[in-house]
Order: sequence, then structure tokens, then C-alpha cells
Amino acid sequence: MLNGTSDRERGVGVELHDYEYAVIRAVPRVERGECVNIGVLLYCRHTAHLGARTHLDQGRLLALDPVADVAGVRRALRGIEAVCEGGPKAGPAAEDNPGQRFRWLTAPRSAIVQPGPVHTGLTADPEAELRRLFEQLVL
Repeated sequence: MLNGTSDRERGVGVELHDYEYAVIRAVPRVERGECVNIGVLLYCRHTAHLGARTHLDQGRLLALDPVADVAGVRRALRGIEAVCEGGPKAGPAAEDNPGQRFRWLTAPRSAIVQPGPVHTGLTADPEAELRRLFEQLVL
């Protein structure tokens, strides 16, 4: 232990894996460019981990646009989560590997629910990193 920090906390002797992540945003009025962060996607190739954490703060969304389609945004978030999980709920994307599904999810396709740019990092625990990013960037 050095300065009260364990080797594990400093990353000494821990195998780190690269990952990619993107923030999911709700942009209710594209012409204004205002957005609310509503989720995070994370993909780690080494562990084949693809995950999403989402949360829609309805009050924040409606502050940007009082007539925003809250139900539509919630449906889009459920769809994103289903694609990450794979299986029958993911539809045709279920046949793709996690990396292909991540690329599909980060490709722009909606004017309201949009992925942000893809960023990279290193982690020993992709699920813990997803949780950290979610708490830092969305909540």
C-alpha cells in the first residue's frame, strides 16, 4: 500500500483492457442543439462486453421542449438496451457480434435520440466502468 492506496486501486498487477463508450443524448429540438444525456454504451472487445445504462430525466427533457415525445424516447432507450443484451428482443441485430452491435448503436439514425462521439479508455472491469461513466455523465 502506498499513501493508503492498494495495488489493485492503482492498477498494479491488474490486466487492463481497452474499451469504447458513447453517451446517448436526447435532442428534442435539433435546431436549438440542446441535449440531455440519457445513457451510456460501453463495448470491450477483449471481454466481448456490450452494455448500456440509461435514465431519462423527464423533467430535464421537458424543460428543453415541453412537447417532447417522452414515450418515444423511452421506447428508443428500451430498444438500445435490448440490442445490447442480444437475444430475440434485439431483432435482426441479435445475430451480430457485440462489436457490430456497438457500431450499429453508435451510428446516427434519429433526430431525437443520438449517440455522442465514441471515446476510449482502459479498464479491468467493463461493467464497473460502465456504472462509473453512467454516474458521472448521466445522473
